[in-house]
Amino acid sequence: MTISWAQALSTLHRLLGLTRRAGSSLRARGWRATWQRVTVHARPAAGPPMRALYMPPNAAFQTFSLPFSAQPVVSIVIPVYNHIDHTLACLRALAAHPPRVACEVLVIDDGSTDATPEQLPNVAGLRYEKRAVNGGFIEACNDGVGRSRGQYVALLNNDTVPQPGWLDALLDVFEKLPDAGLVCAQLLYPDGRLQESGGIIFADGSGWSYGRFESADDPRFASLRDTDYGSGAAMMVQRELWDRIGGFDLRYRPAYYEDTDLAFQVRAMGRRVLVQPHSRVIHDEGTSNGTDTRAGVKSYQVRNQQRFSEKWTTDLQKQLPVGTVPSPGALHSGQRQILILDEDVPRPERDSASLRQFNLIRLLIENGAHVVFVPTRREHGGQATEALQQMGVEVWYAPYLHSIAGWLRVHGPRFAVVMMVRHHLAKECLPLLEKFAPCARRVFDTVDLHYLRERRGAQIAGDVAMRRNAERTRLSELQVMQRCDVTLLVSVAERDHLQQDAPGVHVELISNLHEVAGPGEPFAQRADLVFVGGFRHPPNLDAMEWFISDVFPRIRRALPTVELHCIGAGAPNALLDLAGQQPGVRMHGFVEDIVPYMASVRIAVAPLRFGAGVKGKINLSMAHGQPVVGTSCAVEGMHLVDGVDALVADDAEAFAAAVVRLYSDPVLWQRLAEGGLANVTEHFSMEAAREGIRRTFFD
Repeated sequence: MTISWAQALSTLHRLLGLTRRAGSSLRARGWRATWQRVTVHARPAAGPPMRALYMPPNAAFQTFSLPFSAQPVVSIVIPVYNHIDHTLACLRALAAHPPRVACEVLVIDDGSTDATPEQLPNVAGLRYEKRAVNGGFIEACNDGVGRSRGQYVALLNNDTVPQPGWLDALLDVFEKLPDAGLVCAQLLYPDGRLQESGGIIFADGSGWSYGRFESADDPRFASLRDTDYGSGAAMMVQRELWDRIGGFDLRYRPAYYEDTDLAFQVRAMGRRVLVQPHSRVIHDEGTSNGTDTRAGVKSYQVRNQQRFSEKWTTDLQKQLPVGTVPSPGALHSGQRQILILDEDVPRPERDSASLRQFNLIRLLIENGAHVVFVPTRREHGGQATEALQQMGVEVWYAPYLHSIAGWLRVHGPRFAVVMMVRHHLAKECLPLLEKFAPCARRVFDTVDLHYLRERRGAQIAGDVAMRRNAERTRLSELQVMQRCDVTLLVSVAERDHLQQDAPGVHVELISNLHEVAGPGEPFAQRADLVFVGGFRHPPNLDAMEWFISDVFPRIRRALPTVELHCIGAGAPNALLDLAGQQPGVRMHGFVEDIVPYMASVRIAVAPLRFGAGVKGKINLSMAHGQPVVGTSCAVEGMHLVDGVDALVADDAEAFAAAVVRLYSDPVLWQRLAEGGLANVTEHFSMEAAREGIRRTFFD
């Protein structure tokens, strides 16, 4: 296999970067923490989690119970015509894993002549409704929806086995996307392969089941996305919208193309049609009508394609040409496609950089972009990856992502913008982008100026080797900036600093991005101090070592009952031992939900002695109405004024005095709480970032 010069250069930059970062980590973190980081990089990439499919036991009929509500949010409508064994399997699956939402289950019997009329009335909670005459699938569905009582209707074939969580996943789309009108499930064959993840309609009205026979976990098919249509075998629609449309169009009786027509009707009314891959439903395709389009009911598929094409002639001119092989690039060709390259997917509950990136992605999607995220470690990040997929982000991972170079060779040309995160990754990827995505705008997201942080850490430590390493980082970062079209910084202070070192670099400010939560509990209902920050980040470790050793004992002498809540993963044993020796220090480690600490603890402390960028811990506290006491380094570039929206102190005695003063003064506390909220709203809210995002990614 031949390797291009771009690939060789990228590999060389990666190896050199890993070696240099390992040396830097040894000096800053010690050998144990460095070894842990090395093993993370060396281990094989983790693929998506294994999901066992649920199949109900095939047993003789015995009565069982279905979920039932007299005031359902969702009505599950199942049209049936014979095939009682399939119907029972479907109902048993609903009984075994009932949805969280209030629902009702209606079976609409379209004239069955097998055991259906005898057995189904004995299923507790089931609304069993018999039609007077057989009218076919379309009439049975329309009849069933007309009898339903829910705000939403889920149409479900009787030859399906819905998997746990299928209904809640469909409903979740409507709750998150107000413009959703029709949401379809991902259909699987009984062996687990994809039957379809939404459908594609070509310009002649013919269809393509997207993903057929592929893996359901393949990144091409695993993200929430708009689709041309979805199978009526498992879909959810708002009842009000269904009624306005008039249900399935009777011109397609008895069956076929009615679901496709419904999707086009939904879009014509200004609503979206989406496929939800987290809603998985096994479908025994062809149970009712077979698969031969030359005979039986299935033959109507050929006739109805013509009827559909005649009805939607104008709209079909916008569809993909016949003969096109569908791909993510082709399906999103009408959108601005943006690629983000980072080592891992963001985990917004763990660090401020991840929260900023997660909210940036949200804003890109809100502006109409299709976002693709490629973690260079190639790992599936579990719930973090799934959270992005549920936003509509196309996330790639092993085993479907073999190498960054190979992936870019195939996908690179489709991107208008590529954003690389942190200088060492950008240095590795730039040769590949210059070869495989030459027309894309290259954006370098610094997260913070690494060389500035490293230089300050070297000054605190008095370490000559660390100072030399900071200079190498400076040269690396500046070289990357020179080769990129836009460099993202998070603070005015960093921009001013960079203007001295690289005045010709095109810079945009996109700072931390926060939702403004509000004031939280009042002064009298709050108590204690809190620090938030992961301890694999050297500035946070140094901050807590200094605070617990030199500052907190002074605070305890004035406030004997106050406690320090220290939240963050990766605390080394030395810090834990130090905390154990100091009364009042509580080390919580990683906390899944830190909002209660933001809303109920009286003061946040940010005792950072070195660092760079904007401190998410301060933004997060202020967004919850929690005043902050920080060092000059901590509040740098955050538009904070001492005594107006924060208190600032740098030596141990002054820092302790500031905390004690604020802790005991409700008037000062209230003034800083209100000032902090105003600061976040003006400088660090989602709205504040929109203009910079437009210039960077859309102009």
